[in-house]
Amino acid sequence: MASFGHGRRVAIIEGVRTPFARAGTTLRHLSAIDLGKIAVGELIQRTSLDPASVDVLVFGTVIPSVLAPNIAREVALMPVLPKSVQAFGVSRACASANQAITDAADQIALGHADVAIAGGAESLSNVPILHSRGFSDALVAASKAKTLGGRLQALAKIRPKDLIPITPAIAEPSTGETMGQSAEKMAKINGVPRAEQDALALASHLNAAKGTADGRLTAELAPVYLPPRYEQVMTEDNGIRGDTSLEQLSALRPVFDKRYGSVTAGNASPLTDGGGAVLLMSEERAKALGYTPLAYIKSYAYAALDPGEQLLQAPVLAAPLALRRAGLTLKDMDLVDMHEAFAAQVLSNLRGFESPHWAERAGLSAPLGEVDRTKLNVLGGSIAIGHPFGATGARITTTLAHELQRRGGQFGLMTVCAAGGMGFSMVIERE
Repeated sequence: MASFGHGRRVAIIEGVRTPFARAGTTLRHLSAIDLGKIAVGELIQRTSLDPASVDVLVFGTVIPSVLAPNIAREVALMPVLPKSVQAFGVSRACASANQAITDAADQIALGHADVAIAGGAESLSNVPILHSRGFSDALVAASKAKTLGGRLQALAKIRPKDLIPITPAIAEPSTGETMGQSAEKMAKINGVPRAEQDALALASHLNAAKGTADGRLTAELAPVYLPPRYEQVMTEDNGIRGDTSLEQLSALRPVFDKRYGSVTAGNASPLTDGGGAVLLMSEERAKALGYTPLAYIKSYAYAALDPGEQLLQAPVLAAPLALRRAGLTLKDMDLVDMHEAFAAQVLSNLRGFESPHWAERAGLSAPLGEVDRTKLNVLGGSIAIGHPFGATGARITTTLAHELQRRGGQFGLMTVCAAGGMGFSMVIERE
């Protein structure tokens, strides 16, 4: 079997993540760096990995700490790992952990590394709060002043409006359009009705609840002892609603277009805290160390489109490229896992797979085809489980590889939409 890029085959050995928690709840006292360390530490323990064998650690995050912007290096400096492990952070919006995984895989395929840890983390409970420009200018001027009088004179220029804090917005800098507004626009363009969105959201919660109850999802989780007393432990995702219903979901009001809209808090992914990590090895090193891979990376692809068009539709362009690079078709896939930013986005992507227009844009002579819904997000998705921006790609990779193994399947396809009009797709393979 050839590997992607005609280099060495890259094995997915194992993946671990923290429980995902709605922002502002149980994980609010932990930073993204903390969450990353928990996931990586558990991954090393669970695989009995010799820390000295790790060549590189790559980690993604979307809203980095201003004080420690290279999250990868901070995670790599945890006591269990040698200080010599090189580490670098990446950011590709919601596909940041996927970027980390493919960057690490590239290093292995090229022969620059044999063992890599890749993943990501996000704490949306701890986003940086920025000062206004007027307040910042006054502080800088005061710091440069030579005398007390000069400092007071600089600070006296501060006006009440300068004290209003600025929080990062989940909006496109190029268009000013928020993610939710983009999802609303996509629902209208692609003819995605509210009832269909709510039905997909319900399936996400019910599948995730089933995967939690039978232990398939919880088996992938690192328990998190909660500060400040560390007496309580979190062992499950806290956003899954196994008791929800179509009646409850349909009763929620639209958020972004209150009069004509269809996107609600119930059919969108919540702001979430969490971290995840994946262990990758060259095929040769895995065999030499006695590891049995969960799967191999067969191919991957990224794509992009104009953010002002359909912001979250780029997976429709990435998936055909990943499948072509793998020499496979959609029908060959035993499982499909799509990141659920919004139900409207997933359903728009699914329609895009079946669309001659999008097939032509992707350079295909015919559409990819229809996704078998019995193979789609069989353990739920981001709507139910949550979406810590930098960690979701590690979650999807871990869950897809494990479930493919449990079902005895051969091929799995994942897709992730991302801010900026970007999309990602990967094909993984079991022997």
